[in-house]
Amino acid sequence: MSGTIYKDGRIVRDCVSRQEDYSMSRTDRVLTALKEICEYMDLAVPIWLSTNIREFQRKSVTVFREDCFMEPISFDYLRIEVIEE
Repeated sequence: MSGTIYKDGRIVRDCVSRQEDYSMSRTDRVLTALKEICEYMDLAVPIWLSTNIREFQRKSVTVFREDCFMEPISFDYLRIEVIEE
């Protein structure tokens, strides 16, 4: 899964987390990857709102904006995407 931080329409930072433990459910792999991405980027793990869940279920992509974080953020949004399954 890739995680990309955007500010003013530009990529500020990005990284990839590989979760290849297929004994875990897809949901567990996604949550583990998100946690790893957030740790690498020194971010709190965002809250999944119902819009994030629906979008991720449909397209394997979602965007976490400021309302998904418990602390103020210095960027516009964090975009995550499953890049290979």
